[in-house]
Amino acid sequence: MARRASARVTAPSVCHIVVRCLVLDAEPPTAVTCGRFEEEFMSTDQVAWNKAVFSRLHDAMNSGDAEVVAKTIDEVVAPDLLFHAPVPMGATGAQALKRVWVVLLRAFPDLRVEVEDLIAEGDKVVVRNTVTGTHQGEYRGLPPTGASVRYDEIFVFRFTGGRIAEIWGVVDVLSQLRQLGLINDGPS
Repeated sequence: MARRASARVTAPSVCHIVVRCLVLDAEPPTAVTCGRFEEEFMSTDQVAWNKAVFSRLHDAMNSGDAEVVAKTIDEVVAPDLLFHAPVPMGATGAQALKRVWVVLLRAFPDLRVEVEDLIAEGDKVVVRNTVTGTHQGEYRGLPPTGASVRYDEIFVFRFTGGRIAEIWGVVDVLSQLRQLGLINDGPS
């Protein structure tokens, strides 16, 4: 009888420990067969993993260091990333994302991305951000103006195998360009 009770208690505990170890050891959760517990733990841990990966990328973006951003992209983004955003960079995949950050950090070395909302479900993380920075380097052909910018953006990140595989982005470029003086609102 004691042996049987022990088996009932051990199965969920082992499953929980195995899944927790996968997360703590920095490996994405994969298939763990624990009967009815598998779906509950996997969906919760997969979402937690995706949020943690996004958080690593977000921290790198706010480091102000293009090398840190590039290294983090290599670690958390799939090389063949599908990138759907207003980025005329002439590159594809993770390389396009790296180029975006080189351009942004050269133009706005104090760039900050503040997460206003984060929603994670299944294989996606959605963030609504406010971006701020000071124009201190060439950007879109415009020499430094010293102007401060503040604009909004929304990004959807899709994960596969524990890495960012696809990104959709909507950036308020119009506000950004107005604040830099590249777009005139017309006569007042």
